Amino acid sequence: MKTEVRTDGAPAPAWVFSQGVRKGPLLQVSGQGPQDPATSAYLYPGDVKAQTLRTLENVRAVLEAGGATVEDVLMFRVYLTRREDFGPMNEVYGEFIDRHVPEGGVKPCRTTVFVELPHEAMLVEIDAQAYIG
Repeated sequence: MKTEVRTDGAPAPAWVFSQGVRKGPLLQVSGQGPQDPATSAYLYPGDVKAQTLRTLENVRAVLEAGGATVEDVLMFRVYLTRREDFGPMNEVYGEFIDRHVPEGGVKPCRTTVFVELPHEAMLVEIDAQAYIG
């Protein structure tokens, strides 16, 4: 059975897709951006570190609404608009993972792709897939 995952802890989808979908033990989180969960306003223009943290917190909110934690994530996909933002994004990402995956735990896989994102203010977008078992 496939179920939609919704939470007020992340921005509502802007288009025709779900924040997350769970089917059995699998949970897919749609791409999240650096938006305020309450207003959907894009935050921290030009600051990839702050945008990365906000985006990861939005992903985490959807994970938790679907019954998962960051520790359950198999794969994060990070989409960046500028190659020079890789280092600062990676620093914040590493701190976030260290906070949410216990020492000795298995860190999720990750892919980083450089793209043009749907909103000019977005420097980063992140999605995730988790296994809840």
